[in-house]
Amino acid sequence: MSRQLMRAVFLSLSWFFFLRILCSPDAAAQTGWERDFAQIAVQDHGRKKPLTSFASESCLLLSGKQSLVLPNRGKMESLPLLLSLWLSPEGWEKEPILLVGEPLLREALGLPASRTRFSFDELKGNQALRALTLRLGARETAGDAQDSPQARLERALRGLTERMDLFSRIVSGEALTIVPEPEGTDGRWLSLPEAKAAYPPEVTAKLDLLWERMRAAVLSKNQREAGMAASALAQELRSLNPSRYPDAGKLRFEETYRELRPWQWAWICYAASAISLALTAAWGRRIGYGLGWALALAGFLFQIYGFACRIVLAGRPPVTNMYESIIWVAFGVVFFALVLEAIYRSRYLLLAAMPIAVLCLLFVQTQPLIFDPSLQPLVPVLRNNFWLTVHVLSVTLSYAAFGLALGLGDLYLWRWLRLGSGRKRGEHVLAQYIYRCLQIGVFFLATGVVLGAVWANYSWGRFWDWDPKETWALVALLCYLALLHGRIAGWWGELGLAAGSVLCFLSVLMAWYGVNFVLGKGLHSYGFGSGAVGPVAAFALAQFLFVLWCGWAAWQRRGDGKGEAAPISASEIGRS
Repeated sequence: MSRQLMRAVFLSLSWFFFLRILCSPDAAAQTGWERDFAQIAVQDHGRKKPLTSFASESCLLLSGKQSLVLPNRGKMESLPLLLSLWLSPEGWEKEPILLVGEPLLREALGLPASRTRFSFDELKGNQALRALTLRLGARETAGDAQDSPQARLERALRGLTERMDLFSRIVSGEALTIVPEPEGTDGRWLSLPEAKAAYPPEVTAKLDLLWERMRAAVLSKNQREAGMAASALAQELRSLNPSRYPDAGKLRFEETYRELRPWQWAWICYAASAISLALTAAWGRRIGYGLGWALALAGFLFQIYGFACRIVLAGRPPVTNMYESIIWVAFGVVFFALVLEAIYRSRYLLLAAMPIAVLCLLFVQTQPLIFDPSLQPLVPVLRNNFWLTVHVLSVTLSYAAFGLALGLGDLYLWRWLRLGSGRKRGEHVLAQYIYRCLQIGVFFLATGVVLGAVWANYSWGRFWDWDPKETWALVALLCYLALLHGRIAGWWGELGLAAGSVLCFLSVLMAWYGVNFVLGKGLHSYGFGSGAVGPVAAFALAQFLFVLWCGWAAWQRRGDGKGEAAPISASEIGRS
């Protein structure tokens, strides 16, 4: 009875923790006056977006965070920060808002190691920064590995100069390209100063008047008047070229997507589902199972909503960069788990899938500078939605199936360590689930590799060229084929299958993450990036050490005379 009471208390405390997260001020929706600013569109990086989205992305790029706590100004969210930089730039050049996160760059510039943010004036007057920029600008590309010190220093320097340039363009107003091109022309949008050369004086005078009204309201902190002024300015801007200005409904749609934060709600639901399933494994199984199902479905629906928004806004499948591929793999893991769970009615599939989905979503949510969540236009080689859809989605769905097999493999090995090597029904069922997931993953990965070869011939004029991405995708496929073949041939039993499902996922990590973020070479350069190698390497090492621990335990148990029992039948799985 005491154990049941402890479980109930712990479950209640867990739910209280998640509700506190959901109800925190940072998760609250914006106030009405801030939504009015979303009706002002900005053309940035080839896309027309709400001013609020531009503010969020700019704040993240400048400081590495969505909000800042400054010594003289207190806490500032992204939109107030942008408005202050734009409408009242005086004194901002002395505020420490520009991120210098790379320790190598801080050391090279002689900056204090204890700080990561510096003012524009501090950096502008840094002689070492000028010298380093000139030296690296004259240096030819040496083909350094993505994570080499020289490559890290160059990336950090490029990022810093980009931040300083963005800061200068915001305070001067050049970055705020909110004025559409005149009707009958086809060009980029203009900032308010640039519009004076393109529009008649009476038009620019009215725009200046509305801008001054908005500025006065923002500086006086009259939120109602600021919102009304922003709406009036947006209407005037739209009237200049209605056919080229985004529809108000689409701007509201994007702002709702940004406010709702579907990916954050998704991982919270998945984490709560995992907790419910784990804590009710021996107590309140039916209630916990139903609650786990409901929460998993809720998180899944949040992800569907998030993907639908990104597809509508970007006009393309949401799998064109590492950020989108990771959240898509989380989606695929949950999708396969829900489908198989509906067939087999076993809590194991959901219990194995939820932690993997949470890890994927938390990983990208906590590394926004590395995994850019903004919507960007496609590079030319990807501008074929048919091949992009069938090839990339096939490969990422295979990663999702292998990710679910990884979760099931970890669950199998953990149960095996706890319960010993005797005949355990749960372990046999888990082994069958692992086998099914591996079959699904191999099918999708083989399909993706073949379709990728066809697309390569269509885009580059050859089917195969041993590009690192192609090579490691093939290596991963061969690893899983060997694992399945060894099981059929009887080379290893269920324990070996579970251990193999964990170890083979390391080849997926290399093909998926390592080629793009460690090697950084090949024709798939549009997917390259840098950073977060430490967490990925730590995850891979932890998985490898866990399998080694299980192997050592199996060797220790060799003398007990207990072998693996025959696999459980499919009919038994359906009844479990």
